[in-house]
Amino acid sequence: MISRIDLRGQRPDRRALTAALPRPELDVAGAAEQVAPLMEQVRLHGAAVLRDLAERFDGVRPEHLRVPPEALERALDGLDPRVRAALEESIRRAHAVHAAQVPSPTSVDLAPGAQVRQRWIPVRRVGLYVPGGLAVYPSSVVMNVVPAQAAGVASLAVSSPPRAEHGGLPHPTILAACALLGVDEVYAVGGAQAIAMLAHGAVGDTPGEQLCEAVDVITGPGNQYVTAAKRLVRGLVGIDSEAGPTEIAVLADASADPLHVAVDLISQAEHGPTSASVLVTDSSVLAGAVEELLPRLVAATRHRDRVATALAGPQSAVVLVDDLDQGLEVVNAYGAEHLEIQTADASAVAERVTSAGAIFVGPFSPVSLGDYMAGSNHVLPTGGCAHFSSGLGVHSFLRPVQVIEYAREALGELADRIDALAQDEDLPAHGEAVRARFTAGG
Repeated sequence: MISRIDLRGQRPDRRALTAALPRPELDVAGAAEQVAPLMEQVRLHGAAVLRDLAERFDGVRPEHLRVPPEALERALDGLDPRVRAALEESIRRAHAVHAAQVPSPTSVDLAPGAQVRQRWIPVRRVGLYVPGGLAVYPSSVVMNVVPAQAAGVASLAVSSPPRAEHGGLPHPTILAACALLGVDEVYAVGGAQAIAMLAHGAVGDTPGEQLCEAVDVITGPGNQYVTAAKRLVRGLVGIDSEAGPTEIAVLADASADPLHVAVDLISQAEHGPTSASVLVTDSSVLAGAVEELLPRLVAATRHRDRVATALAGPQSAVVLVDDLDQGLEVVNAYGAEHLEIQTADASAVAERVTSAGAIFVGPFSPVSLGDYMAGSNHVLPTGGCAHFSSGLGVHSFLRPVQVIEYAREALGELADRIDALAQDEDLPAHGEAVRARFTAGG
């Protein structure tokens, strides 16, 4: 059901180790070639093309591309009370964590009259993508909207695929989550076409009408076509990351409960057939126990077919290592989206991790907690991008801007030194721009 990679007795270098680890087989570049023409049509023709693409890819031609306010209210009124209570608690916890992330402004006085300040300014407008597909993700509404609101973003637009079974609107739970968060600009647009609409803006159905104003930053997970679309518009707008299929890696030793490990691997495989589930352990006994449990547990879960496909795919494996030190080398080379530490002294081990989207410490911090209720964010880097990028947070929607304010005397003290560097770089006008302030009439 799940393959083994045995690294015991080996110490490959970082490049060879990374190549030996399991990864999904994705062709984002190929997907980009497919979606580029569609995105250009959205840019040129807006609403008409968005309806055509919804009919083609989602099986429904939406009457309303922008969700009417009454549909948002209706969805919230009809929300299951248990789900509403869970969403409200998720929002409360996420807001507490993300509000604490807001950085303070700084001010440095370098000399009398010489000051450099740094302000944090929110982007003007953001587009937040919430996927549809095999599951419904109201939690992704929370994870995208809360940090943007905590950052002080004034204008937010959410886009999610239209559903034929819901009259061409996004799933009601998605709409209800938007209503709970006070987001009233919601679009029934999915896939790469949603990214194009958010990045370029879109004209409406009548001449001169604007359906959607272009945004400055786009965030949110999606399939490889959404990822490809975000790659194509990066530079025109900011993006959070090129998020691929979800990943879990579990670093475990003989002290771990094999049932905990097995159910956590299954929980992420449930997302879809390309999801990655990886166990890294120095205990062959634990590995064998997990492998023995998986068939029975998979057979009993609702989405057994997609789980079985994900566990059997090239992106999932049990990786055997000599010891915990080698295990840490492996997980740091892998750079998992979600990394669980199920070892003795798990907190200390977690401090040695250098590459992960989020780290879940100990037997009672499963990834499922982070997906919904921990207060952390579940929009995280995948595919090894944790080596150089981080999960979604308040910082994703803020720009640090430096403010420089010097008095005449403070500039005068530096004039000769500025001129020396300007002459050395053969940019004499730079020096002259300073000296002009101290000549007659300056």
